[in-house]
Amino acid sequence: MTKTIRIRKADGNWAVRAAGAVIAESANALELSEEGYDEVIYFPREDVAMAVLDKTDHATICPHKGNATHYDIVGTNRTVKNGAWSYEAPVEQVAEIAGHIAFYAGEYVKVEQL
Repeated sequence: MTKTIRIRKADGNWAVRAAGAVIAESANALELSEEGYDEVIYFPREDVAMAVLDKTDHATICPHKGNATHYDIVGTNRTVKNGAWSYEAPVEQVAEIAGHIAFYAGEYVKVEQL
């Protein structure tokens, strides 16, 4: 069975607040909808403060998207371990998300539409 995955331009402007600052803001974010999961907003790298992201050794594999690279979000007062991820070379079905970063929303990371 093949999962249904849909990618579209996310409506409006989106931001990520983490580590005491706005670390991403974009009018060009993508929304990925995957059967059985909440929607995920993917931010173009050029709209992310990449200086606060440190690549980690943690890696995951999704049979529907490919190999994910993970990042710690490093702030002056807190580090959010593996708080972001990207698919550097996603499978063809989701090629649009290459060059984008997604964030695990939670207590210390907020992904919000402005």
